[in-house]
Amino acid sequence: MSIEDRAKAFAKNVEGKVQEAVGEVTGNPNDKAEGKAKQAEAQVRHTAENIKDEVKKTLE
Repeated sequence: MSIEDRAKAFAKNVEGKVQEAVGEVTGNPNDKAEGKAKQAEAQVRHTAENIKDEVKKTLE
């Protein structure tokens, strides 16, 4: 996984956590749900990149 991809996934996760927290504080269920969705997207990106890394290691 490139550093750029890791940074993007990390940023998306942080963005999701912040949005979820804002949703908690304001009582806005849409913000809370969108925040959780962003965190899930970040996890999927991490998992996909980890799989790519493992495949590369196997092929070396």
